[in-house]
Amino acid sequence: MLIAFSVAPSGSPAGGADRAGDSVHDAVAAAVRVVRESGLPHRTTSMFTEIEGPDWDTVMGVVKRATEAVMPFGSRVSLVLKADIRPGYSGELDAKIERLEAAIDDAADR
Repeated sequence: MLIAFSVAPSGSPAGGADRAGDSVHDAVAAAVRVVRESGLPHRTTSMFTEIEGPDWDTVMGVVKRATEAVMPFGSRVSLVLKADIRPGYSGELDAKIERLEAAIDDAADR
């Protein structure tokens, strides 16, 4: 199972000053730290973090903990999530990219 997610705070933290113009990199760092500590295969890009795990409970548990890690940075949290559920497959975090690159190379050879 692959999940791509993005989590970000908005609003002022409870009891804090309004930081609406500030970057969210500290909050994102807290979420990514949770993902890295999970030990699951993952990749972080400029807009999403992808995680691969064996089942819903494992992967969604990491997403939940990452979301909770962002909560102290705002009065609310936004979560965007996309899942690729393909039972019986693993290693797809890299394999999907490898198949894409091979298809691009094949098309270029024609």
